[in-house]
Amino acid sequence: MPLRKTVGLVLGCGSSRGWAHIGAIEALEDADIPIDLIVGCSIGSYIGAIYASESIKSLKDFVLKMDGKKVFSYFDIVLPRSGLLDGTKKLRELFSIHTDVQNFSELKIPVMMVATDLETGQKVVLKSGKLLNALRASMSIPGLFAPARIKNRWLVDGGLVDPVPVSVARAVGADIVIAVDLSSGIISKQKQKKQKCQSKKAPVEQEEKKNEHIEKLSKYYENAGSSFKNKINYLFKKEASTPDIIETVTTSFNIMQDRITRINLAVTPPNVLIQPHLGELKMLDFDQVEHTIEEGYNRAKEKVEDMRIEAAKEFLPEVAPKIAKLKTVEDFEKAAKVLKKRAKKVREKTQTPEEKAAIEEKKKQKQEEIKEQKRQELIARLTDEEKEKCMDVSQLVGTERW
Repeated sequence: MPLRKTVGLVLGCGSSRGWAHIGAIEALEDADIPIDLIVGCSIGSYIGAIYASESIKSLKDFVLKMDGKKVFSYFDIVLPRSGLLDGTKKLRELFSIHTDVQNFSELKIPVMMVATDLETGQKVVLKSGKLLNALRASMSIPGLFAPARIKNRWLVDGGLVDPVPVSVARAVGADIVIAVDLSSGIISKQKQKKQKCQSKKAPVEQEEKKNEHIEKLSKYYENAGSSFKNKINYLFKKEASTPDIIETVTTSFNIMQDRITRINLAVTPPNVLIQPHLGELKMLDFDQVEHTIEEGYNRAKEKVEDMRIEAAKEFLPEVAPKIAKLKTVEDFEKAAKVLKKRAKKVREKTQTPEEKAAIEEKKKQKQEEIKEQKRQELIARLTDEEKEKCMDVSQLVGTERW
């Protein structure tokens, strides 16, 4: 019997809200929550693959520098085929700039990606072969992105059948499932945001907003022929009260995902459900990166105690009945300390030499970050006279000022 149960992380779909997965993963790492397998859908597949290739920091640094203009430069227009965008070349670029990993077998953590068979409507779980092919399929929102061809099947976004695929994690052996659902509140919040904007915006501002997509796209396709530009204008230039094609497709997709997610989570609930509050974001709001990552981190951090309780129930079944008898805050705090110590011992016994080395390296990096932060704080407290004398900061360590 294994000393530790298998922990699965499920990363749901959500387009621009997907950056919240980065914050959620950071919160899990800070809490030393182990992840043994990952199941992703759409943007969740991309984040999961990046994390499993040990490149999440590179991705975070990259997206924090990204704005709306940068986002549109990664869209491959393919009108009038089976989708507005292709994305194959740009996805390859977005993935390869962070990691050299190309196949599922090269990932440090097992990853499964969910897609939908366009002909049968069945859920397809991709877990071997070329990563980019699987990513391309799992992220193909119908109508926006052209379908992907894998093994004689046309595949599209997995969000059509299972936006938060908890059932897949259960099926492959996860004892404890931590799921990140990005669809919470997307319908009601988008409606509130739209009503608020309509009540405050002047007609001139509405007219400017109406052509926002055209202006963004034109910056990257200035050399396109007049025929192409006419098609773009026809697709996007509507009355202010009429949703454009992207808003229509994505909002419809959101409504469907919201309903499917509710049903699926009711049938197969995770042990811990993390739901960042990002319903106000639309598909292309990729410039809200910092806020999105922070929201993912905060919501995951709130659930850390729930994760530890679930771990206690699984790792220490003899302790579980005693939890119900705890009454006061002090009782819970004492129990938490005991469980934390025992969990640490179990973790140390099951760690491989590589895992131990990685933890030590992480501790060293954390110590260096703290040391640098304190150094900067100390420099900030120096007087002008001390700065002029170029006092060595190390001489102040251990003094009252430090």
